[in-house]
Amino acid sequence: MTDTEPTTRIAGTAAHALAPESTVAVVGTGTMGQGIAQVALVAGHPVRLYDALPDRADEAATALLARLDRLVAKGRLTPDERDSAAARLRPAAALEELADAALVIEAIVERLDVKQELFGALEKIVAEHCLLATNTSSLSVTAIAGGLRLPGRFVGMHFFNPAPLLPLVEIVSGFATDGTAATRAYETVAAWGKTPVRCADTPGFIVNRVARPFYAEAFRVYEERGADPATIDAVLRECGGFRMGPFELTDLIGQDVNEAVTRSVWDSFFQDPKFTPSLAQRRLVESGRLGRKTGRGWFPYEEGAERPQPRTAPAAEPPRNVVVRGDLGPAEPLVELIEQAGIEVRRRSGDGSIDLPSDGRLCLADGETSSEYPDDQIIYFDLALDYSAATRIALSTAGATDPGALDEAVGLFQALGKQVSVIGDVPGMIVARTVAMLADVAVDAVERGVATAEDVDTAMRLGVNYPVGPLAWGEQVGYAHVCSLLEKLHTRYPTGRYAPSLGTARRSRAEDQKDQ
Repeated sequence: MTDTEPTTRIAGTAAHALAPESTVAVVGTGTMGQGIAQVALVAGHPVRLYDALPDRADEAATALLARLDRLVAKGRLTPDERDSAAARLRPAAALEELADAALVIEAIVERLDVKQELFGALEKIVAEHCLLATNTSSLSVTAIAGGLRLPGRFVGMHFFNPAPLLPLVEIVSGFATDGTAATRAYETVAAWGKTPVRCADTPGFIVNRVARPFYAEAFRVYEERGADPATIDAVLRECGGFRMGPFELTDLIGQDVNEAVTRSVWDSFFQDPKFTPSLAQRRLVESGRLGRKTGRGWFPYEEGAERPQPRTAPAAEPPRNVVVRGDLGPAEPLVELIEQAGIEVRRRSGDGSIDLPSDGRLCLADGETSSEYPDDQIIYFDLALDYSAATRIALSTAGATDPGALDEAVGLFQALGKQVSVIGDVPGMIVARTVAMLADVAVDAVERGVATAEDVDTAMRLGVNYPVGPLAWGEQVGYAHVCSLLEKLHTRYPTGRYAPSLGTARRSRAEDQKDQ
């Protein structure tokens, strides 16, 4: 039996969405609880709100009605729809008032003992066909349900904040979750207009597990003095296509919150080096610089504070011609862009590089460093999601690199309409190592049965706004390139952090065999 296979069926449970007339109860009336309640209410369900703190459910109902009023003002609800929803909303003063619920979703404090106590009490109140769900983002669904008489009807329904706006919901099957219960939760969420994805009960589920390298690799480059936070963010946005960089994003999330999730995943995987937290972020949290909410994090947010700008190279003259040796792999689209810029391109056989008139050689980031080739004048350039759309490119060189060669490289990319950031000589640079790690962790999740490849990519696009799913990105770059880059990083950092997963190695071999 796999983690996602059903065990025993629940009496009276059908694998279809809850009927609109079915009551949905939400326990916990903070921001997330109110958001989930709003989703169910707008979908047409009677909704019960309960909170252990006195008067909190009444306050939440009032706040929720005010949200509906704002939707009416924006034209997203009609006055009649608002009035109908208001009539279906009822605060509950005691858990016993949730007895008629067909679904209870918990959104309370992230403490295992508190959640276990709540569901133990609920199980004695609700009918046996009632679906019980937790919105936990960090605790084990299996552990929460561990003491229940009917653990098969227990499922994770992990919404993303703000729940009314973000489409993704992770449907998490614990070890004892009945497959029919998970399907009913899935179909219900889909009927609410959300995009559900299925996953097994694993630390971080899909999104919080797969997303760790996005933060970790940026922090690692910063810790190695490869580049400053503003530059790393700019490269990941303007070259990698991410909506926000990891430094500005963690400032928005809260450094304490983001670091706690990373530490939780790391501990849950028995301190697997692939998920090792950042010492620099730990120091930030210890200093109380938690981001926007405290006025300072990686960046300052006090009134009048100036936002640091990314390092950008001054204007330089482009070369009149270049020699492209061999196939540039993921960077092959650069050839057409160079020609369109009016720079003569000569093709020669070779190992995939762009030769400059000054004898400098431009190579796509591959996990090695320029300092390893002191006689070859190698200048590395970073991976881009789309070289045509990218507005910035990062270059890295050794200290001994000829300044004239670097100027030619800068001028070349500037002629293509890119701003250029010259960073330190760090292996894998910024985007390339981040994408390789994201793809590798995603592949590993699929190989271990956490979720399907389609659900992983959907989760990462919708849950954290990645420009493309990491598995699709791995295919675009080529798993042979991903695996090679990781192997080289593993040689330089022999901790296991960068060792390619078995699944990535398999994909790499399959690509090699296909090309033969």
